Amino acid sequence: MLSLYTAKTPKSKVLFEENKKYMPYGVSSNYRYFDPYPLYLTKGKGSRVWDIDGNEYIDFNLGFGVLEVGHANERIAEETEKAIRDGSILGFEYYKTGKLAKTISQRYNLDMVRFSSTGTEATMHAIRFARAYTKRKKIIKFEGHYHGSHDQLLVNVNPLKPGNKVPSSLGIPEEVIANTIVTDWNNIESFEKVAKEDVAAVIMEPVAMNMGLIPTDEEFLKTVFELSKERGFLVIFDETKTGGKFYSGALGYFNVKPDLVILGKAIAGGLPLSVIGGKREIMELLGPGKVAHGGTFNANPLSVRASIVTLTEILTQSAFYYMHRLSEMLERGYIEIAEDLGVELSVYRWGPSGSVYFSPKVPKDYKEFISLDFSPWFTYFYTTLVNGVIPMGGFNEEWTVSIKHTEEDIRKHLEAAEEGIRKAKEVKTNMPIDESF
Repeated sequence: MLSLYTAKTPKSKVLFEENKKYMPYGVSSNYRYFDPYPLYLTKGKGSRVWDIDGNEYIDFNLGFGVLEVGHANERIAEETEKAIRDGSILGFEYYKTGKLAKTISQRYNLDMVRFSSTGTEATMHAIRFARAYTKRKKIIKFEGHYHGSHDQLLVNVNPLKPGNKVPSSLGIPEEVIANTIVTDWNNIESFEKVAKEDVAAVIMEPVAMNMGLIPTDEEFLKTVFELSKERGFLVIFDETKTGGKFYSGALGYFNVKPDLVILGKAIAGGLPLSVIGGKREIMELLGPGKVAHGGTFNANPLSVRASIVTLTEILTQSAFYYMHRLSEMLERGYIEIAEDLGVELSVYRWGPSGSVYFSPKVPKDYKEFISLDFSPWFTYFYTTLVNGVIPMGGFNEEWTVSIKHTEEDIRKHLEAAEEGIRKAKEVKTNMPIDESF
């Protein structure tokens, strides 16, 4: 499978050899690297991207779920071109920030919001807010959930041997994660054991989207909220990914009101913007001499204007209906392919996104996920890729459909995927899986 990839992408290989002299692994984010070398892209338009060799791909990775508006969306391009003429950053507060804050507060049922640039920044600040409000130290996270690359939460993201608490990177002192508690997703009994009175907050992806896409046990979710009220800790929804999968994110889908919510990725149409929002009594702790929150690029004019357009004009209720319908076509197609080929393949879809597992059932937590044999998945991935479709960003990621995808794009995706799944029956592609990101 790798020989097909290298034959198709020789210029990416040459660029990798040059880039890695100046950048570790030749990339600016560990997530962009995959063996034997990363794919270097030159441009994107609509549902497609092009690499440095001129190869065209139908893109279902979409910047790891960011670009539900599609690549180079005309309305976003128009708005950011106007914005940059007025200044890319102004130092003091931009006059349209309040309009965006009101739009997000009303759409996601949040009392107040603050803006940052990335999901990592937002989760880092959110746990500080929770500690300041509760005057407690400990934070519960779930194994297999990813909340950015800051030290306190970069724990048990994708451990090769699950169960013991381990940092997901070199360079994280034990003292830094001493107050981070790791437990199992969808497991009421394990959560009850750690949900004690000295916990400041529990942070979660309300639907797990970094160990593939794993459904949430709603009874488990109900228990989390009940125990938080009983024992006085906060519930933080990290909706960096999930916030763009339904019109009002997972909190709207499940009809719940977490204490704090993080939003990012899709809400700004491809520009860097993240949101920390929540209940008024928590958010009002922010301010000079109180809880620190800052950032030079927070709510820069380009991101603010792009986000207003994205949320009010582009990612509308009808847009989500369209994306969900196409995503459902993908789900049905994968199921039919598996049945026709006699392959043990399971699929889980949530809104415009979905994951495929080469197993008879969808995993319920990280331990089940990491126990799978991923060699068929890598055969499927590289085969699909060389046939002009980026099916998803990695073995622990999912497809995403944009408003720019068409039924024809879905058909071509399934054609490429069918060949990949057929080859996966015969050929295993063993690739290294590392914990450090």
